[in-house]
Amino acid sequence: MASAIQSSENGARWPRVAAVFGASGGIGRALCDALATGGTEVIHAGSRAGQGPDGAGILPFAFDLKDEASIAAAAEVMRADPPELVIAATGVLTLADGTGPERTYKRLDPAAMAEVLALNTIGPALIAKHMLGIMPRGRAFTFAALSARVGSISDNRLGGWHSYRASKAALNMLLRNFALEMARTHPESVIVGLHPGTVDSGLSQPFQSGLAEGQLTTPQDAAANLLRVLADLTPEQSGRVFDFRGDEVPA
Repeated sequence: MASAIQSSENGARWPRVAAVFGASGGIGRALCDALATGGTEVIHAGSRAGQGPDGAGILPFAFDLKDEASIAAAAEVMRADPPELVIAATGVLTLADGTGPERTYKRLDPAAMAEVLALNTIGPALIAKHMLGIMPRGRAFTFAALSARVGSISDNRLGGWHSYRASKAALNMLLRNFALEMARTHPESVIVGLHPGTVDSGLSQPFQSGLAEGQLTTPQDAAANLLRVLADLTPEQSGRVFDFRGDEVPA
């Protein structure tokens, strides 16, 4: 059983309609551009400001991860012609006030933790709630959310980054739950988390020093990698997390 998104490199079609939540970020914008280049006819491009990349078929819309009503409204607009691919390309590592990942439990702050969980876990979960709710039965579709390898519990060997790790681990669990639930009514669905690697974006900029040569990826390469991975996934792999190479990230 094939994924809803097919690789244009294989001569097959890409999704006719796609939605990218977080289209103003480095990866989100690159995903919109790559989908348009690959032949997707309609790309709903969401951001807080309601602005998206320029291009034929790109339809900007406004949403706020902390405002469920805005997410529900966006989904309602898409209900008549639901996307075959939805990507929640959202996430935060350093908060707007400059608060970064905690390197020790002594720096834990409940307000900062709540903000990270709201943006990295609850927001994407609400996107899933409303977008999965408009998907018709009997049709293949893919829902993906940007996760991170540091959300893996079994692969955690360094500790630290407590709120960020916890938010991504919780997101991975929710994606697994959603996949199990949707499989009962939408057996052709694919619901996954994606680890894009270290991408040259605003999220990673404060942490790029000391990276090995070749470890930093451009948003354009990251988008191409992620779309290639999604093209190869099947419903049997739903509920898991995959990195930019297509390798499964351990739970």
